[in-house]
Amino acid sequence: MKAILTITAIIFFGTLAMAQDTSKEIKVETSTVGIELNVEIQEEAQKETEVARLYMFKNSRIKKALSFRTKRNKSKLA
Repeated sequence: MKAILTITAIIFFGTLAMAQDTSKEIKVETSTVGIELNVEIQEEAQKETEVARLYMFKNSRIKKALSFRTKRNKSKLA
């Protein structure tokens, strides 16, 4: 009985809340502002030339650095 009363109360208050018309549109005044675009491009006086090294194999410096071996790299047999 208690469950039936709570369900009917929830449905009643839910429909009561949905029946209210609170969706009034509010009009807002908009203002427009003009924008002026002044774009200046500065050219560099001196352009630096960069030198790139070309290797025969891709990532050769990285592979050489990662392939080093130490004396303690060897596995120990018990």
